[in-house]
Amino acid sequence: MREIIHSLFDKTFLRYFLVGLVNTAIGCAVMFIFYNVFHLGYWFSTASNYVVGSISSYLLNRRFTFHAEKCPGHPFFRFVLHIALCYFVAYGVAKPLALLLLSGAGKTVQENIAMVVGMGLFICLNYLGQRFFVFRKKA
Repeated sequence: MREIIHSLFDKTFLRYFLVGLVNTAIGCAVMFIFYNVFHLGYWFSTASNYVVGSISSYLLNRRFTFHAEKCPGHPFFRFVLHIALCYFVAYGVAKPLALLLLSGAGKTVQENIAMVVGMGLFICLNYLGQRFFVFRKKA
């Protein structure tokens, strides 16, 4: 068990974290501005976050984080599939959960909390998927 935990939280995790800080700052700004300033809605605002952040995420994680210039197969297509799956799972779970737990709060509060919870779920799922699916090393 100790080896598994150590292998998940190594230098690769630190590089993923640094890339994630950049992507998260940019994506969150887009998401919250779209939702709270332009009132573009939950799904459009959260999706915009990941469209903007995914482009830099792919490029930086492929080269800097996972050193996967020579990945087997087509990592870009795996990346797109993975991002879409993570997005729908994370935000699809976060919104009903926030609505249930914050039933007495207003819609804006519920959806802002859902966006934060969705980001947390997305980050966890995304790391695991990029490391072991998108940019997996040849055996």
